[in-house]
Amino acid sequence: MSQPLRIDFVSDIACPWCVIGLLSLEQAIERLDARSHIQLHFQPFELNPQMGAAGEDADEHLLRKYGMPREQLERNRAAIRERGAELGFTFGKRTRVCNTFDAHRLLHWAGMLGGDAQRSLKHALLTAYHAEDQDVSAREVLLAVVAACELDVAVAARVLESGEFTGAVREREQHYLQRGIQGVPAVILAEQGLISGGQPVEVFERALRQFAAEPAARA
Repeated sequence: MSQPLRIDFVSDIACPWCVIGLLSLEQAIERLDARSHIQLHFQPFELNPQMGAAGEDADEHLLRKYGMPREQLERNRAAIRERGAELGFTFGKRTRVCNTFDAHRLLHWAGMLGGDAQRSLKHALLTAYHAEDQDVSAREVLLAVVAACELDVAVAARVLESGEFTGAVREREQHYLQRGIQGVPAVILAEQGLISGGQPVEVFERALRQFAAEPAARA
């Protein structure tokens, strides 16, 4: 690979398929031994941007939002748990849906720190929400996750209290909406190739092989 391949992973913490998509992508990267040749950037997307501070009961929210019978909801959950288990992730029982905007602000901050900070925080937030049923809109939860990632809790607290990076996150959200992204995960390779949804590892592996070629070959 002549230059690092940029990957923008557009997703929401509240999305279980984003867990599956991220783990599949990362396992594809590992298969190709390409981690040092990848620049992975996490971009914000909110499935429920109007969600209030109190959140909602997960079952009530999903049944109303998607208009499905409860039996279908349970089948969907079983499929998600099965896919997660194949990738080494255990989905727990999620009781509430919550607002994720503050979590996205912290992810933006972590992305500015460089190194593995943003990826570490992303994984920790996904685990807190989908495996541990934690409320990732609660500041004490967010700061505990920051601490577990060994990031600066005092700085994170100032970000949360000040509203810092609100404009930057809103701009990124609008950018991807204007590009036609309506669902997540949306994985954008080299700012030109798009893979939608929680695809299998093999799909990401084939795409990475293609985009590892010279720019002219990518077209």
